[in-house]
Amino acid sequence: MKFKHTSRPGFLLGFIDFFTAGLFFLIYMLFGGLQSELETILGHKIQPYYQAYLLGIPTLFIYTLVWMANISEELKEKAEKMGIPGPHTSWKHMFWWNMLGCFCFGPMIATHRFFDTLNRIESSINQESRP
Repeated sequence: MKFKHTSRPGFLLGFIDFFTAGLFFLIYMLFGGLQSELETILGHKIQPYYQAYLLGIPTLFIYTLVWMANISEELKEKAEKMGIPGPHTSWKHMFWWNMLGCFCFGPMIATHRFFDTLNRIESSINQESRP
């Protein structure tokens, strides 16, 4: 499979997502194809983000954050298996930057690292699939 979105601006996406209380990411997952890209890269179905988002509402979005942290850890493991040099996203990086850094730029930093890792994995897969 050829991935076409390998240079997503993670910090900008995190900024937009932070100020829309996660609605931007919800739309991006549903209509931007990110859900299917993650499933392709990780090699299995994942819980749809809209479900995690809805379950996050009564938990002050802790459920959504843990969902995202779990995906981040899987991306880190995939990048390490592929031999992609770090730094990578991880469970700790996603969770703690969002929790402790939520009053400054923490969510943007976490989202940037998430998309940086995803972009590098997709670029590496694209290079491997070249004829």
